[in-house]
Amino acid sequence: MKFISTIIGFVLFVLFFGFALKNTQEVDLHFFLHYDLHGPLVLMLLGFFVAGAVLGVLALTPTVFRHRRETNKHKTTITTLQSSALQANAQPQPDSVNTQ
Repeated sequence: MKFISTIIGFVLFVLFFGFALKNTQEVDLHFFLHYDLHGPLVLMLLGFFVAGAVLGVLALTPTVFRHRRETNKHKTTITTLQSSALQANAQPQPDSVNTQ
């Protein structure tokens, strides 16, 4: 299985490398306030892909922290329930009987 994933990774690398070699022409990006950016098309695409991935990760961080908080709360609840179940399963103490 590792061999197959290595082959797939190599094929994807060759495809992306060929894509990069085919798209080396210069492009101009015009931003607001007369700011221009000049560079190869491949670097522009890679830059915007990385920026999108970073923004996606930043957008998911509150959700991840909320899930971690809920998981910790559930773990403490489980621990409490397990300890109370162990106490409930303990042998009851016999009542003292007065024989008088």
